[in-house]
Amino acid sequence: MGYNSKLHKSLYGLKQASRQWFLKLSSALKLAGFKQSWSDYSLFIQNHQGIFTALLVYVDDVILAGNNLEDITKTKCFLSSHFKLKDMGQLKYFLGIEIARSKHGISLCQRKYALEILEDTGFLGAKPSRFPAEQNVTLTQEDGDLLKDASQYRRLVGRLIYLTITRPYLTYAVHILSQFMDKPRQPHLEAAHKVLRYIKQAPGQGILLPLKGSLELRAYCDADWARCKDTRRSTTGYCIFLGHAPISWKTKKQSTVSRSSAKAEYRSMATTCCEITWLQYILKDLNVKHEQLAKLFCDNKVAIHIASNPVFHE
Repeated sequence: MGYNSKLHKSLYGLKQASRQWFLKLSSALKLAGFKQSWSDYSLFIQNHQGIFTALLVYVDDVILAGNNLEDITKTKCFLSSHFKLKDMGQLKYFLGIEIARSKHGISLCQRKYALEILEDTGFLGAKPSRFPAEQNVTLTQEDGDLLKDASQYRRLVGRLIYLTITRPYLTYAVHILSQFMDKPRQPHLEAAHKVLRYIKQAPGQGILLPLKGSLELRAYCDADWARCKDTRRSTTGYCIFLGHAPISWKTKKQSTVSRSSAKAEYRSMATTCCEITWLQYILKDLNVKHEQLAKLFCDNKVAIHIASNPVFHE
């Protein structure tokens, strides 16, 4: 009785609420025969005699998938016996992401979320833009006047970051905007408004996970050498496909200064290789066989030459 009382208090009143809840849920799932993935601790898998079930957890929201409906029903009954469970049926909406199925595959978008951003910022009636950012505009920490209310800018950029879950082509522009969260200035806000006008053009745009296609990992990486005028650091960007489906993308400023474009490209390749390795472990946990070698594409001949010839690594 004392244990249950403490658990109830920690779930709803203390800072360790999320940790205590996850310990409770994970121990129950392991009792049901699920194994926790070493690659992603929020992923639990069960595989026996050809029956595969995967369970993905985000706080108290759960996605359940598998190849056997009877086993999925059994898992639901088990969870209902341990927790108060609300079955939402077939996955259609999850954490602001809209899921739709068709004969061509599964589409993911955040139309409702995008429209909410436009409405809250007053850009529902704005003139649409064809590009999320101007090509030759470079933002710095010193240009323009400081914003009187920095919290408005931070809130907007934070919401745009979450929108990049289904819109990879916004990643670079939003990444640049996120570098000025501490002291945003007027040019930074104007650049954010440019992104909003681009979203206005097609708020329901998302990604498609095709039904057909080979399950082969292909990665494309690039680097923008010394793009940041404040630090002279380069920017890494990559996008990884499983067949024809984009599954991972990222833009990030490199941690060190590269003295040549070849070094910047090589660091970009190394970062992408780390992501590919992690994705291969995830695919293995999801019972997806990926026996062929993953392909990595880079447009810098010097970086490719260094990567393929270990003697030149120095």
